[in-house]
Amino acid sequence: MDWPGLMRAGLVGLRLRPSEFWALTPVELLMMLGLEGGAAPMARARLDELAARYPDKGAK
Repeated sequence: MDWPGLMRAGLVGLRLRPSEFWALTPVELLMMLGLEGGAAPMARARLDELAARYPDKGAK
Protein backbone atom coordinates (compact mmCIF):
# COMPACT_ATOMS: atom_id res chain seq x y z
CA MET A 1 0.00 0.00 0.00
CA ASP A 2 1.10 3.53 -0.68
CA TRP A 3 0.75 4.77 2.92
CA PRO A 4 2.26 8.22 2.28
CA GLY A 5 -0.18 8.74 -0.60
CA LEU A 6 -3.13 7.42 1.40
CA MET A 7 -2.18 9.60 4.37
CA ARG A 8 -1.94 12.65 2.12
CA ALA A 9 -5.32 11.83 0.56
CA GLY A 10 -6.95 11.25 3.95
CA LEU A 11 -5.39 14.10 5.91
CA VAL A 12 -5.22 16.72 3.16
CA GLY A 13 -7.83 15.64 0.62
CA LEU A 14 -10.52 14.41 3.01
CA ARG A 15 -9.41 16.73 5.83
CA LEU A 16 -9.48 13.94 8.39
CA ARG A 17 -7.82 14.44 11.75
CA PRO A 18 -4.97 11.97 12.38
CA SER A 19 -7.06 10.10 14.96
CA GLU A 20 -9.90 9.77 12.44
CA PHE A 21 -7.51 8.60 9.73
CA TRP A 22 -5.90 5.91 11.90
CA ALA A 23 -9.29 4.72 13.19
CA LEU A 24 -10.33 3.77 9.63
CA THR A 25 -9.71 0.37 8.11
CA PRO A 26 -7.94 0.41 4.74
CA VAL A 27 -11.21 -0.63 3.07
CA GLU A 28 -13.11 2.26 4.69
CA LEU A 29 -10.46 4.73 3.57
CA LEU A 30 -10.49 3.39 0.01
CA MET A 31 -14.29 3.65 -0.05
CA MET A 32 -14.14 7.26 1.14
CA LEU A 33 -11.64 8.00 -1.61
CA GLY A 34 -13.84 6.30 -4.21
CA LEU A 35 -11.21 3.63 -4.85
CA GLU A 36 -13.12 0.60 -3.65
CA GLY A 37 -13.52 -2.29 -5.97
CA GLY A 38 -11.44 -5.33 -5.31
CA ALA A 39 -12.82 -8.75 -4.66
CA ALA A 40 -16.48 -9.60 -4.32
CA PRO A 41 -17.84 -10.19 -0.82
CA MET A 42 -17.41 -13.66 0.61
CA ALA A 43 -20.24 -16.02 -0.34
CA ARG A 44 -21.97 -18.23 2.23
CA ALA A 45 -20.38 -21.37 0.77
CA ARG A 46 -16.88 -19.98 1.38
CA LEU A 47 -17.82 -18.95 4.93
CA ASP A 48 -19.13 -22.46 5.61
CA GLU A 49 -15.92 -23.94 4.18
CA LEU A 50 -13.76 -21.78 6.44
CA ALA A 51 -15.94 -22.52 9.51
CA ALA A 52 -15.56 -26.25 8.89
CA ARG A 53 -11.82 -25.94 8.38
CA TYR A 54 -11.25 -23.68 11.40
CA PRO A 55 -13.97 -24.46 13.96
CA ASP A 56 -14.31 -22.36 17.10
CA LYS A 57 -12.54 -23.97 20.02
CA GLY A 58 -14.97 -25.22 22.63
CA ALA A 59 -17.99 -24.93 20.31
CA LYS A 60 -20.77 -27.34 21.17
